[in-house]
Amino acid sequence: MLLAERHESERLRQIIKELQRHRFGRKAESLPEEQMLLGLEDVEQVAASTEACQDETAPGGRAERARKRRNNRGALPAHLPRIEVVVDIDDKTCPCCQGELHRIGEDKSERLEMVPAQFHVVVTRRPKYACRACEDGVLQAEAPARLIEGGLPTEATVAQVLVSKYADHLPLYRQAQIYARQGIQLDRSTLADWVGHAAFHLRPLHERLLTVLRARCKLFADETTVPVLDPGRGHTKTGQLWAYAADDRPWGGLDPPGIAYVYAPDRKAERLFSHLAGFKGVLQVDGYNAYPKLAERGEVELAFCWVHSKRSAEAP
Repeated sequence: MLLAERHESERLRQIIKELQRHRFGRKAESLPEEQMLLGLEDVEQVAASTEACQDETAPGGRAERARKRRNNRGALPAHLPRIEVVVDIDDKTCPCCQGELHRIGEDKSERLEMVPAQFHVVVTRRPKYACRACEDGVLQAEAPARLIEGGLPTEATVAQVLVSKYADHLPLYRQAQIYARQGIQLDRSTLADWVGHAAFHLRPLHERLLTVLRARCKLFADETTVPVLDPGRGHTKTGQLWAYAADDRPWGGLDPPGIAYVYAPDRKAERLFSHLAGFKGVLQVDGYNAYPKLAERGEVELAFCWVHSKRSAEAP
């Protein structure tokens, strides 16, 4: 027990050291917040394992620990469906007088249950009809349109692949491994084909979002480098991902927030002119020298970032 406590204390000291480096160290030495949370997860898991051991070896304090868990866990969302399980006694006869017991109340508790992803096969049947009298032709309902003609997935399946890849950062090869555990053999290239088709069909939505953002009177713009695969060269090349966002909620705006990302192979000013063609208003930006060129046209007013201004002032 003493050795375990010393080990946990050493881990906590290391985490504090890393947090200090993350908070006060140079930018090149700082670690992302997610990396910090990995260390905290390990400590929390060790603490939970120790607590579980205490529940088994010291049942006297089990009720108190359970009460603390109930107080800290909060309420489950009301929109989740409830499946009620009634745990009742077998015999409702009083053990003393043999009379019939009557219900005076109940204890109710809720737990969170997760059902693993389930696959369903959607079978589409299209009956054919013909007239026995005239026997002139066959009538049949038209087949419903598919996102991928001749393909296996429904729209919901493709949406799940997209969310897993881009929102949950789950590569396609790992998704293929997950599906294989359910007996669904899908090659990574097949999933990539689905993503490509979805990207094509979502293009009008992206263009519409960018059009709506350009119609706003205030926008935020920024760009960052992204590594891009470059087949045949053996390494990646550097691309640029431009972001255009609007969110007026902090000061009572009624327009919904929105953000559109646009990829470009470089960060030339021509990219900015193309992305924001027709925009008139205030553009919040950093110190990149392409933005003043946009303002020279007279339709865009720049609002520079205070943080970048402070950095520029402190630079030697």
